[in-house]
Amino acid sequence: MLYVILSVFCSIIVAVLIKIARKREIDVQQMVLWNYPSTVLLTYFLFQPSFSDIAIDRLPIQLYVPLIVLLPSLFIFIALAIKYSGIVKTDVAQRMSLFIPLLASFLLFHEKLTVNTAIGISVGLIAVICSISWGQSSGQSKKGSFYFPAIVFVGMGIIDILFKQIAQHKEIPYITSMFIVFIGALCFALLLLLWKILVKREYFDRSAIVWGIILGVFNFSNIFFYMKAHRALPDNPSIVFTTMNIGVIVLGTFVGILLFKEKLSKINLIGLILAIVSIIIITYL
Repeated sequence: MLYVILSVFCSIIVAVLIKIARKREIDVQQMVLWNYPSTVLLTYFLFQPSFSDIAIDRLPIQLYVPLIVLLPSLFIFIALAIKYSGIVKTDVAQRMSLFIPLLASFLLFHEKLTVNTAIGISVGLIAVICSISWGQSSGQSKKGSFYFPAIVFVGMGIIDILFKQIAQHKEIPYITSMFIVFIGALCFALLLLLWKILVKREYFDRSAIVWGIILGVFNFSNIFFYMKAHRALPDNPSIVFTTMNIGVIVLGTFVGILLFKEKLSKINLIGLILAIVSIIIITYL
């Protein structure tokens, strides 16, 4: 569970950095695209991924390519979902995407469901539903507002599944796989950045470079520890999926209250308590 906890902390720091950047009117989309140079350099210099004795035909390209496309582009779809559908629908899509990897745990990864795990997951899913700010809205819903949250819902679920599959791929070290994915995501992110600046004529935000590099340090750490967690618990992907999501809810709630003076509704408070109960059941019972 240590790897899950570390991944949760890094995930929350990523969210905090993005929130602060928005308040400072930094282009968040450009900031996200600039985080990939950090992830590439950290992976290379800290872990020195090995490519010796690795045949190209053994690489799980079918796993790499979707991740390379989804990692940079999903952040843009999240921003579009917030713009056209509001924060509430986007928040629902992000939280409820947990259902996709959970189903995959039992249908795709053939995990055996124990009574305690089933109870813990059930409590956790109720906590997820209660944690969503159903009564609050930001941004006006516009025509076609269904599509962007739907893309976020499906995309986040697929990313979780793909990382699990890469962690399980024994023929290629997961550090090597991470490096390949980050290199690909960097190239794709640069193409997106050029498209935004040259085609859409958007303003080039130089401050987004520095913020993006800092963001990349914690984004890299988040993904690294997340894959380590799946390696440590290869037979229980549902525990990793659920604990990660619930942990983000718990820690994110406390950070929101302490740093950003956010307020909890009664239903949110119930969700927080259930989230903590869910983690205790899954971890200790």
